[in-house]
Amino acid sequence: MVASDKLFYWLFQQRAERLQPLVASLLPQMEGYVFSAPVLKEREYRLDGLFLPPADQPESPTLILEAQMGADPDFLLRLNAETGCLLQQQQRQGRPIRQWQVVVICPSRQLNFGDPTPVQEFVERRVVWIELLSERLPPAAPPLQRALGMLLLPEAQLPACSTVVRAEAAGTSLETEIDDVIAAILVSRFSGRTVPEICAMGGITVEDFSSSVAYREIFGLGRQEGRQEGRQEGRQEGRQEGRQAEAAALTLRLLQRRCGSLNPNQQARIEALPLSALEALADALLDFQGPEDLKAWLGGYAS
Repeated sequence: MVASDKLFYWLFQQRAERLQPLVASLLPQMEGYVFSAPVLKEREYRLDGLFLPPADQPESPTLILEAQMGADPDFLLRLNAETGCLLQQQQRQGRPIRQWQVVVICPSRQLNFGDPTPVQEFVERRVVWIELLSERLPPAAPPLQRALGMLLLPEAQLPACSTVVRAEAAGTSLETEIDDVIAAILVSRFSGRTVPEICAMGGITVEDFSSSVAYREIFGLGRQEGRQEGRQEGRQEGRQEGRQAEAAALTLRLLQRRCGSLNPNQQARIEALPLSALEALADALLDFQGPEDLKAWLGGYAS
């Protein structure tokens, strides 16, 4: 299971402090932190997240976020190299970073991320691991960490987990937003499913889901449009064209983040893809480094 970059961008773009319970050992609070997802120009690689502290807190660390949901034997070497590129780029731009930590969200640090020996000091001193597999969760895991674990659970366990997460979020800063967070996680994982199916997994009503911030931002709909779409999906579960349109909209948003603005021809081609091809593209684009990768993928699909 690979989590969509869009999910992590959505989680933190408006509320950088959502990360704080996951990194409580580093920071007692994150008030004033600013989140972004800068492109490393040398490779046209976009970071999953950069959390900059307030200007009047130079002693507070910058946090560099990386979400890695699958095994990759090159990951540790790449993470070290890309972190160096970021620090060098910030230095060149006159915004040097002095204090910093890398936060890796992953199923388990025991996945094959490569031999740590060449970068052992970097891994031991600079990397904080946020693990999501149920057997790797600490007893006092914050609600957001447990919610992100829903990216990995079997589908049958999702409703029960959603109930537990809601209960644990009560009385925390996440309480008023927990339905949106759960909805965003499920949309990220099941982008091709209908709205009623997603709601059933999360124990959320169609009405609440289709008027949620997550639905409006991920699908690009207004509140009233979202309600209408939700009611229509409720009446016509499994309607293939609706699922295709949702998948196309989500894929286009992910591609614009990975590859920049698409030209009209590319957008039209992607919107015309069948659902199976959109799902394949959504998986492939997580490894894209820039617009040339999209061009190559479209060329390969056409052939």
